Amino acid sequence: MTTAPVVFLVDVDNTLLDNDRIQDDLKRHLEREFGAATRDRYWAILEALFVELGYRDYLGALQRYRTEHPRDARLMTMSSYLVDYPFANRLYPGALDVLQRLRTWGPAVILSDGDVVFQPRKVERSGIGEAVDDHVLIYIHKEEMLDDVEHRYPAQHYVLTSWWTTSRESSPR
Repeated sequence: MTTAPVVFLVDVDNTLLDNDRIQDDLKRHLEREFGAATRDRYWAILEALFVELGYRDYLGALQRYRTEHPRDARLMTMSSYLVDYPFANRLYPGALDVLQRLRTWGPAVILSDGDVVFQPRKVERSGIGEAVDDHVLIYIHKEEMLDDVEHRYPAQHYVLTSWWTTSRESSPR
C-alpha cells in the first residue's frame, strides 16, 4: 500500500449529518407513537448506555426497553423507524460536495464510532459511504484506533474534520 501525501478523516455525527435533528425526530416519533413516558424512559436508557459504552446505542437502548416491556408489540415499529430513517434528509447542506472536493486532494475516509448496525446504516442510507468509495471505518472508540487508521490509510499527513476535534485535545499525528 502506498503512502498518500494527505488523508482526510471525516466524522459523521454533527459533522456531515445533523445528528441533533435526528435525535429530535426520534424524540418526537417516540412521543407521538408511544407517549411521553416511553420517550423519557427510552432516553434514560440511551443515556445510561452512553455512559457505559461511550457511544449512543439506539438499537441497544430499544432492546433494553423491550426487556422492561416484553409484551409491547408496538416496539417492532420503532426498530423499523430507526433502521429505515431517511438519513440523507439530515445531511448538512453541501456535505457530499465537501467530500467530493476533499477527494481531489487525497483519500477521504469516514472515521466514526458507534454500534455495529445503526452507525453503518447511517453512513449507507445517507450516501456518505458511496461518496468516499466506501472508505469507511467505524470503531467502538475511534480515538483508540488511530494506529489501525494509520495502518489502513498510510499518509504523510492527516486532516481530521470532526466535532470530536473540538471536544478533545487529541489528533492522529
